[in-house]
Amino acid sequence: MFKKILLIICVFLLGVLAANIYAYYSAEHNELQLPENNGGGGYEYQNSNALSRALAMLQETGNEIASPASRIAEDNIMVLKDKVVLNIQDAEWAYFTDTNSMDPVIDEGAHAIEVVPKTEGEIKVGDIVAYESEYAEGTIIHRVVFKGEDEQGTYFTLKGDNNPVNDPGRIRFSQIKSVVVAIIY
Repeated sequence: MFKKILLIICVFLLGVLAANIYAYYSAEHNELQLPENNGGGGYEYQNSNALSRALAMLQETGNEIASPASRIAEDNIMVLKDKVVLNIQDAEWAYFTDTNSMDPVIDEGAHAIEVVPKTEGEIKVGDIVAYESEYAEGTIIHRVVFKGEDEQGTYFTLKGDNNPVNDPGRIRFSQIKSVVVAIIY
């Protein structure tokens, strides 16, 4: 029984490592390798020959998720005995559906305060943003894992913290609706 549990844990960890290496390699090299359906309901990832190079890069740099940029100055936060006051201009209230893509940071039942960014320069790697995509309906809340430039200008690569791969497509500033500045549980 112990051997079976150990085997399951090892297989799970190898899968997580491979997914993270793949996502890291794609973001680091300004490319997004979309999975191809293999006809059997599963997916096969392209560019698997890059696995050893990605593993070497991962060992050099680590696998820490970047933190969001600090957007609220300490003097704009007042914690009083009977209330908390956050002085945030043009704040919006947000709630989340239970997709599990941002677990454990954001889950159903959590709420957030968001602001609308005025320029693409305000968006930093590590920020959690709400955006619209041609690949899904509704608003998606994921983390910026890469910021780059191409012939069309600035683009962002996003990923749910709990997802094994980056979101499809290059996200443009016009698609970003807001940036999370506070999460309330």
